[in-house]
Amino acid sequence: QRRSLAPSQLAKRKAGDEDEEEEDWHPPTSRKRQKAASETESGECYRSPFRKPLTPLTNRPHCLNSSQHEAFIRSILSKPFKVPIPNYKGPLGLRSLGVKRAGLRSPLHDPFEEGALVLYEPPVLSAHDQLKIDKDKAPVHVVVDPVLSRVLRPHQREGVKFLWDCVTSRRIPGSHGCIMADEMGLGKTLQCITLMWTLLRQSPDCKPEIEKAVVVSPSSLVRNWYNEVEKWLGGRIQPLAIDGGSKEEIDRKLVGFMNQRGLRVPSPILIISYETFRLHAEVLQKGSVGLVICDEGHRLKNSENQTYQALNSLNTPRRVLISGTPIQNDLLEYFSLVHFVNSGILGTAQEFKKHFEMPILKGRDADASEAERHKGEERLKELISIVNRCLIRRTSDILSKYLPVKIEQVVCCRLTPLQAELYKNFLKQAKPVEELKEGKISVSSLSSITSLKKLCNHPALIYDKCVEEEEGFMGALDLFPAGYSTKSVEPQLSGKMLVLDYILAVTKSTSNDKVVLVSNYTQTLDLFEKLCRNRRYLYVRLDGTMSIKKRAKIVERFNSPSSPEFIFMLSSKAGGCGLNLIGANRLVMFDPDWNPANDEQAMARVWRDGQKKMCYIYRLLSTGTIEEKIFQRQTHKKALSSCVVDEEQDVERHFSLGELKELFTLNETTTSDTHDKIKCRRCVNGHQVRPPPDGSDCTSDVSQWHHCADKRGLQDSVLKAAWDAAITFTFHHHSHEEQRGIP
Repeated sequence: QRRSLAPSQLAKRKAGDEDEEEEDWHPPTSRKRQKAASETESGECYRSPFRKPLTPLTNRPHCLNSSQHEAFIRSILSKPFKVPIPNYKGPLGLRSLGVKRAGLRSPLHDPFEEGALVLYEPPVLSAHDQLKIDKDKAPVHVVVDPVLSRVLRPHQREGVKFLWDCVTSRRIPGSHGCIMADEMGLGKTLQCITLMWTLLRQSPDCKPEIEKAVVVSPSSLVRNWYNEVEKWLGGRIQPLAIDGGSKEEIDRKLVGFMNQRGLRVPSPILIISYETFRLHAEVLQKGSVGLVICDEGHRLKNSENQTYQALNSLNTPRRVLISGTPIQNDLLEYFSLVHFVNSGILGTAQEFKKHFEMPILKGRDADASEAERHKGEERLKELISIVNRCLIRRTSDILSKYLPVKIEQVVCCRLTPLQAELYKNFLKQAKPVEELKEGKISVSSLSSITSLKKLCNHPALIYDKCVEEEEGFMGALDLFPAGYSTKSVEPQLSGKMLVLDYILAVTKSTSNDKVVLVSNYTQTLDLFEKLCRNRRYLYVRLDGTMSIKKRAKIVERFNSPSSPEFIFMLSSKAGGCGLNLIGANRLVMFDPDWNPANDEQAMARVWRDGQKKMCYIYRLLSTGTIEEKIFQRQTHKKALSSCVVDEEQDVERHFSLGELKELFTLNETTTSDTHDKIKCRRCVNGHQVRPPPDGSDCTSDVSQWHHCADKRGLQDSVLKAAWDAAITFTFHHHSHEEQRGIP
């Protein structure tokens, strides 16, 4: 029984038992201890022989001798604390928690690492200057994050450096804008993401250059931008993408974005469509933004439209405009783009038109005098010297190092007898030539142009007008075959549709290639669908009626090698820009657009990063019709673009402006009206002859046409099989085969 050792209890026990001898009290032992004691007394031990006895731990030295004790303490203090992380080299010497670090500021990333992309290098200081400089204000290197610099190709590294120099006002003092005018497929998006990430994280002042950035793009590319940021930055940043929702919800998100402040903004990148930006511009104009990037910036070619004015009123000095086709129609549109990013460097619109546009266009005309040409060239050089300080452009020739061969072929297709009769009947009745006065086209003329373009695609597209006997189609219904119906497609009634039918059939039967079909009209896409159903081809279709989210899903599915779809139908108006369709390696451009940029954008969908197969681009034109006139007009515009943007000095003066107005004619005797007009000296009887090494016999050749061919000169087996259907002539246009050493 346990007895209390409290003083009061001890006193009581002494008083009651004075005679009794006090016994020492011991606490009761546990069962384990009793068992161990009994084992010891009996001499039998059941402990394992392999178990070593525990030794008491002590932090004291074993020897209490003063000299040994001092030596022991010194040995402890001689080993400073080290962070237990492999290869850690952080300065921990005299730094204490919460105390500002002494010494020079250091860059965010190592500028001397192999492969480092250094955007800014501080000036080298002498030893004397280093003593005088304020260490808290010393500039540091600006180095691109190695996560990005490792994947950048040489031309992209150059592009990032150019962009950074422009937006930090190092190229043009006082101006913070630039135009990224690389052709399609050169990685403009990646270069701009690298620029944003660098500005958001560092600057020579050892702090972020900007707090927030806004990316404005076509609605179909909002999700693509979000995915690209996620792909390259791997979750290091959380962008805010707005591609739909109610007005109140969008306003709430935009207010939250604009109210973000500080060094670490939760969502520093806003990705928004042009339409949404225009509708909610008031919210974004209440604060300031560090950088704005306008993708497919040729939308801002008209300084009078609401989108341009809404973006121009945004409070941001740094502006980057992305456009693979900065010149689309005229130099005044080009002025609008340059003026948006760097206001004032080209003067006002009136000054630009008088000083640059008029002399340059007069000098480019085939009918220009020698004095006008000389003056045009002088003004062109002056314009290039100014604009090149804020514009960077590299052509897709660079991609030939990384991508397979691309062969772009212009295929001239003869009209069927039905099309030819309808065409001539229309020209007799409508007489739109009389309405063309000094190149100005009236509303009725525009309607006539559309009718002729649709007729070139297929007579089914103008059948309703024939039934209603509209202007130009009086009595045309009698020309159609008996019992004709638009419910089923009849390829034999259209030259281009006949050639397309052959191209698809040969491709399907001889390879596993996929095909992209592009048209400007949804009615033509309807015909494609009927043809695919008749031939039992699996297909997907993207036009303006498809939601943004669904577009991304069908593109991803089509690009998968395991997807069964053979054909991707694309409306050039709805999805021509920015889409990546590398799942296909053949593209058919069924009809031309007045704007060459639209066609160039659509045709660049397959020849992009990630493409593994040789690419074939087929541009179908109806021989001798308005389509060839449109194509010739495109050539004139692209020649103008080459002069100003690409600086190609030897671009031919292709056609006089008077010839470009001859729209409403039909040349039934030619194999190619365009080929006749360029006066090609490489061809003898329609067959190309290789020029001599000195080039003496091809001085008037148009440099951008590499090959002209009839059936004998064709190398593409698919076109050879389709030749007898309706093809009259082909050009191998902008082919990259010669650059890769293919004869």
